[in-house]
Amino acid sequence: MTSNMDREMILADFQACTGIENIDEAITLLEQNNWDLVAAINGVIPQENGILQSDYGGETISGPAFDPASHPAPAPAPSSSSAFRPVMPSRQIVERQPRMLDFRVEYRDRNVDVVLEDSCTVGEIKQILESELQIPMSKMLLKGWKTGDVEDSTVLKSLHLPKNNSLYVLTPDLPPPSSSSHAGALQESLNQNFMLIITHREVQREYNLNFSGSSTIQEVKRNVYDLTSIPVRHQLWEGWPTSATDDSMCLAESGLSYPCHRLTVGRRSSPAQTREQSEEQSTDVHMVSDSDGDDFEDASEFGVDDGEVFGMASSALRKSPMMPENAENEGDALLQFTAEFSSRYGDCHPVFFIGSLEAAFQEAFYVKARDRKLLAIYLHHDESVLTNVFCSQMLCAESIVSYLSQNFITWAWDLTKDANRARFLTMCNRHFGSVVAQTIRTQKTDQFPLFLIIMGKRSSNEVLNVIQGNTTVDELMMRLMAAMEIFTAQQQEDIKDEDEREARENVKREQDEAYRLSLEADRAKREAHEREMAEQFRLEQIRKEQEEEREAIRLSLEQALPPEPKEEIAEPVSKLRIRTPSGEFLERRFLASNKLQIVFDFVASKGFPWDEFKLLSTFPRRDLFSFLPPVLCFFSLFVSTCNWNVRSYYLSDECRLLLNEDGDDR
Repeated sequence: MTSNMDREMILADFQACTGIENIDEAITLLEQNNWDLVAAINGVIPQENGILQSDYGGETISGPAFDPASHPAPAPAPSSSSAFRPVMPSRQIVERQPRMLDFRVEYRDRNVDVVLEDSCTVGEIKQILESELQIPMSKMLLKGWKTGDVEDSTVLKSLHLPKNNSLYVLTPDLPPPSSSSHAGALQESLNQNFMLIITHREVQREYNLNFSGSSTIQEVKRNVYDLTSIPVRHQLWEGWPTSATDDSMCLAESGLSYPCHRLTVGRRSSPAQTREQSEEQSTDVHMVSDSDGDDFEDASEFGVDDGEVFGMASSALRKSPMMPENAENEGDALLQFTAEFSSRYGDCHPVFFIGSLEAAFQEAFYVKARDRKLLAIYLHHDESVLTNVFCSQMLCAESIVSYLSQNFITWAWDLTKDANRARFLTMCNRHFGSVVAQTIRTQKTDQFPLFLIIMGKRSSNEVLNVIQGNTTVDELMMRLMAAMEIFTAQQQEDIKDEDEREARENVKREQDEAYRLSLEADRAKREAHEREMAEQFRLEQIRKEQEEEREAIRLSLEQALPPEPKEEIAEPVSKLRIRTPSGEFLERRFLASNKLQIVFDFVASKGFPWDEFKLLSTFPRRDLFSFLPPVLCFFSLFVSTCNWNVRSYYLSDECRLLLNEDGDDR
């Protein structure tokens, strides 16, 4: 039995000779040949005589002849120096060839290829990676081994690795690469605001300007042009970092100090001197921009002062006023104000309310408490040096625009013209009182623009805050939020009062509705009772009329009846007894010559009209109304002229008739 160490050596030699990289396949072939190296090689690689010389025992070992039908063609030899060459001379001793292993090591965004013999150790791989990746071996964790974590002293051959291997390096103790940290810092700087303290050298005046990290150097210079009237191409700067070499570079990339950075600006005497200074002081931090003056010739060549040329351009840019003077309609004036504001500062600006100040009050204050908003009044002044910066940097900032749109009704007015200024002061005196009007009247031009925050009260309008133009975005937002907190507290009280008032009104409304419904129910009952009484009265009248009519008919029939014949009369007489539905009997004598109609009239005269009662004979039972209108003959002497003979129904001259109600045939 061979030991495990011998088998590992045999496996390595077998793979080196045959080029079989799959360890499982190599072990299977060796086991089929009882770990006989020469026999296993002869079974895989065809030899000329089927014989290889063994270097283990020094004897010649005869191997089985190669059969092409039972063995596949040998795999193509790899290009490395350790590949086995299939053509071997007869009885050549198989020499131990070194086995080369290929490693592809991945570290973050890099891949390093390492080729070593299997007799090398893991530590030698780390040494190569240390020189390639510039990472200390002590900080390096080499992962990806199929057998788990291994020591640096582990020999590669003992790991039974395939020819091609993939590993990766971890460095948990090292910080992230500088490129990633720089990108994160840059992104953070883009979201920050830089305070630029700019000193105007000629007039010795400082301007505190707030810019976002995404603003460009060119934007800073244009804003300084609005403040100092120094054209961009004639500005001479001091204090810019050496990395700020391009006007299109954003402030976050320029290397400015955060949160404040000091700069100095002045007017250069001539372009030639500026170029001279930039050539002599290549390491100086001065920076001159020519980006905005490409379309202009050098004015000094034509005997025209640069300030005059750009002053004319500046006045030409502002020749269109923000608001017409003496405008009759405030809505039309604000339409022009909004259009001019958009043309100067872009479309990202607060939504200005179009209408009179009174209409803005109605929109902001005179609605339900939940729908009320603060009123922000923006007072513009073109002659103020702060106007352009305030509008472009603060008022048009996305955060300010969004906050104003959600919580404020923004109304604007231009105080540049004296007529418009006087008109607004009159409105201010009427709506806010003389104190606020006097405060605005005493404001200097350089303190404009102003931003008034108005909150509506039950009886008056209160000015919560007056914000001047020399502010920053953060300060402006903070003051807006402070005003919003005061307004929210007042609004909650108003909502509570309004809810209580609405609750009381709802209760009163419900009570009024219940009272109205009760009145309607009572009126409906009364009307129903009146209708019922009227119907009863009508029916009673009809009944009385019917009774009177029946009584009149009865009396007329009774008067129209012939007199009852006497018993002593010589003519034949028949006595009829008629039983009523109540059990009473009606008796009367009739002449035999009387018609049957007289019997009916007699019965009707007693209160039994023909249309309500029937007159029936007892035996045989017949309805006498069916015999109308024949002449009644009660004796046999009239039989020849009568339709029926009374004697055929009655046993004697005293006849019995049954009077039933109409429809009852009993």
